[in-house]
Amino acid sequence: MIRMTVLWILCWVQAAAAGTHSLRCFGVATSEGSELPEYVHVDMVDDVQLSYYDSTMEKPVLQQDWLNNTMGHEFWDRQTWYILSDHDIIKRSLRNAIQHFNHTGVHTYQGIGGCELDDDGTRRAYWYHAYDGKDFISLDVKTLTWVASVPQAVYYKSKQEADTALQQILFHYYRQECFQTLKGYIQYGMKTLQRKVRPEVMLIQRKARKSAGTDVICHVTGFYPREVEVNWIRDGEHVLEEGVWSGEVLPNGDTTYQLRKTLTVSPEDQKKHSYSCQVDHASLDEKMDVKWVPEAGLNMWLVAGGVLAALGLISMIIGALIWKKRASGERVGGGVKSCFSNATFLFPS
Repeated sequence: MIRMTVLWILCWVQAAAAGTHSLRCFGVATSEGSELPEYVHVDMVDDVQLSYYDSTMEKPVLQQDWLNNTMGHEFWDRQTWYILSDHDIIKRSLRNAIQHFNHTGVHTYQGIGGCELDDDGTRRAYWYHAYDGKDFISLDVKTLTWVASVPQAVYYKSKQEADTALQQILFHYYRQECFQTLKGYIQYGMKTLQRKVRPEVMLIQRKARKSAGTDVICHVTGFYPREVEVNWIRDGEHVLEEGVWSGEVLPNGDTTYQLRKTLTVSPEDQKKHSYSCQVDHASLDEKMDVKWVPEAGLNMWLVAGGVLAALGLISMIIGALIWKKRASGERVGGGVKSCFSNATFLFPS
């Protein structure tokens, strides 16, 4: 049952690369004057949500049944302590930033931290902060020094480094405990983390908006894991890039994903060539090819438009909230620029 829908400005992080597992925690504090909870926190392993907490709750709740049966109460008590500690740190940081800048109105302070573990044993850890959606300060885990992303954050760098008790907690967590916890999740959550769900594919056509041609939407949905390759193929062999528009890989409400790729075909090309949508995914023994059979007439466009609207409800809601501004920089774990400029909805169970 969905308790609430929370608008949470955070970094939309891509799934970890193949052969890599990740543990991430996201937290955002919001100043008074907003209808949102003053604090929201989510933990995720790979792209699976593990826990949820907001400031209207007494304590965090687990989102995966296998956690209750494997990790034990002592483990969960410690994770609860970390979540509530993050609440205090980020809420205090928001209050200090508002006072320092002498700001009024609604503001946010965000944190994203975690670790990544490659199959070859390579390890990475990170802890970033942002104020009002912009990079503010980050922790260099290797040296345990803070890096100010903007001149205004130099004050906070000095303040954080002077807090020796906090430094020791961070040192222990990001050097050791985060990786130990991640290994436990990988061991006990293998069935969930490594499950494979086949995609469903539907082709929908409509009249192109800016030309005399036809838009054909390849709607791929219900797949897991997140990584998928979708291409439009002409005459069974040519992979098309021109005239193709790709949407985002978006989450469905059931922990699976969806993606759309739209091909615009001119009336002339429609008569001369054949087209198919090709899908490659870990759940498939071989690539899936779905051939487009053109259907002419406005009636088909209207029917397809109705189907498209129904299928795309979740996509439109989430897509409208994913800010298209993309940051230049390396992936999380190697340093991120403007990581916090995106937004999404969270649906705690």
